[in-house]
Parts: sequence; C-alpha cells; structure tokens
Amino acid sequence: MNSPLTPYRVRVPEERLDDLRRRLARTRWPDAETVDDWSQGMPLAYAKDLAGYWARHYDWRATEARLNAVEQFRTDVDGVAVHFLHARSPHPGALPLLVSHGWPGSVVEFLDIIGPLTDPPDPADAFHVICPSLPGHGFSGKPSGDGWPVERIAAAWATLPARLGYRRYGAHGVDWGSFVTAALAETDPEGLAGIHLTMPFARPPEEQVALDGRDLAGLAAMKRFQQQEGGYSVLQSTRPQTLGYALTDSPAGQLAWMAEKYWAWSDHDGDLDKAIPRDRLLDAVSVGWFRATAASSARIYWESQNRLALAPVRVPTAVSNFPKDGRMPRPWIAARFTDLRRWTDHPAGGHFPALEQGDALVEELRAFFRTLR
Repeated sequence: MNSPLTPYRVRVPEERLDDLRRRLARTRWPDAETVDDWSQGMPLAYAKDLAGYWARHYDWRATEARLNAVEQFRTDVDGVAVHFLHARSPHPGALPLLVSHGWPGSVVEFLDIIGPLTDPPDPADAFHVICPSLPGHGFSGKPSGDGWPVERIAAAWATLPARLGYRRYGAHGVDWGSFVTAALAETDPEGLAGIHLTMPFARPPEEQVALDGRDLAGLAAMKRFQQQEGGYSVLQSTRPQTLGYALTDSPAGQLAWMAEKYWAWSDHDGDLDKAIPRDRLLDAVSVGWFRATAASSARIYWESQNRLALAPVRVPTAVSNFPKDGRMPRPWIAARFTDLRRWTDHPAGGHFPALEQGDALVEELRAFFRTLR
C-alpha cells in the first residue's frame, strides 16, 4: 500500500538562525596553514572570510523562499520519510525526470535548472521534475538502522514516480546520485525511458580493451585524486559517527568540511565565486547545518563505498563528462552500460554541473531525452 504524500514546506525557526550566528562568532580558530596554497586544506583567511559572510550577509530566508516556490512532499518509503521536490511542467506532454544529488549536495543545487527543464522554449522538450533528498540528507528522514546502501535507495526511488501517477520517466544523477540512478536502471528498467549520468563508474572489462589518451588521462587523474583528495572518503566510509560529533557541533567545521570540496571539485581559476557564487555554496552548507546531517549524510560512504555491485545496465544511457570531474575510460563504461547512446565531453565544468554549467546540462538533458520520448 502506498504511503500518502504529505505536503512539505521548509521553515527553520529564527532561534536556530540566531544560534548559528552566535556559534560562528565564538569559533575557536586553528593556527594558519604553513603553505601558501590549499594543499593542507582550506586556508584560514578564506575560512574566516566565508564564515563572516555566512554570519552577516547570507540570506537563508531567500533560499527558503526559493525552495518553497516549488511543490514539495514527504512520503514514507521503506520506513524512511523521503522528501522530494515535484515541479510540474505547464506542458501536458512533459516527460517525468527524476533527478538525484550526491554528497555534499542537496536538492537546493538543482533549483536554478528546474525552470528551464519544466518550461523550455520548445514544449516538446519539457520535463516534470522529481528531485528527492537522499535518506539522511537534506529534508529526508534519517534511517534509524543500517542497511541503506545505494541499491536500497534506488529501490525506494522506483516507488516515487508511480506515487505521482507516472508510468514512464527518465532519470539523471550526479555523484552518489549517479550511482543511485545506475542502480535504478537495474531495479526499474521497464519504467525508465533512459538515464543521464555524470561520473559513471564501471569495473575494467575482463578482456583487454584499447584506451585512448583521454581514457589514460582520466585514470591518472583518478589515481591522483585518491592520493591527494581521498582522505574525506576514508573518514566517511570508516568513521562517519566520530566525524559527525565535530561537524554537528561546529558550523565553522561543517563549513570548512563541505566548502573545501566545492573548491577542489569545481572548475575555476582560483576564484570559486566565479564558478559557484558563495550564496549557492552556503545553501548547501546551511542545509547540512540546519538539518544536522553531518553523520547521517556521511553514512552512505560507510554503507556503499567499495561495496557496489556495478551490475550491467541495459537502459538507454547518456554520459556527460566535465573536465574537473571524475572520468573513467569509455570502453569500461560501454561494457557496463550496454546501450550507451550519447557521450559528451564538455569544455568546462566540474563535479557540480547544475551550479557550474546549468545551461549546458539542461541542453544535454533535452538533447538526449528528445530521442526517447
């Protein structure tokens, strides 16, 4: 029996905003880094500047208004209250599109692309957008027990279109949302028209395959990432609870932990604000802080890191590669995603395409699903 859809609105009590400002004002800062770059992590001067902006200038109420301008619901799925945005297109022939975020993101990162997706210049390209918050993230509930890996989240996602009255839909995912979307294609191949992914993963095929220069460069970049940037995933996949105590108690700690990833994973020339405006960056940090999801959002690493089946996917698939994002060899991806129909190498952008390259992402989604309606 389907659980009812309960309308939802975001409203953070004013006392929690006041508490955030007080905590930021009382931050006990560490000493400065001993280098003149980000190789030891977020520099102290940058952290203080960003925290000061968060306390004195960032407008959470404006973000709440942006969220609440979109229809939202919560519904019980497998014992967890799943929150999702549901933006209906004004065009009756629109294709439902289920959009999944990852860590450290949330549904907020997709707000700017909802309008172009639901009401495009050509009504034939329109989508009804369904955007759920991962369990333990954002405005969804937090599982009270373990056993919520990517595959179980995908099974939960498969129920959402049907509860909204949709029989056939497409899906798009980034970061963990990409893994969830691929698993969704295994779970509900009959319901899916196709999937669009950034940063897809696959194991090397058993038979030897030829790799071109881009494939080899992508593998080298991923190796460097693990060596130089992978410490966060080791902590979150082994001790998410221990990490959660520090980040849940300190907004400056939550800010540094999350914002450092936006710096490291986005495509910019040293000025992050040019790639992702700091208000949009602080949207993500604020959701994590107000919802106290430091531990619960990290647990997806504990549940799923290095444990994914990465089974074959036979649903029509498109891949968008952005230069500052992870990239696996095309022959490996084609061996797993056996109906790979579109492969696009974008000239700019990183791990957060909806924020960094929203127009390009929207056009890519239109172009791919145009062939599948």
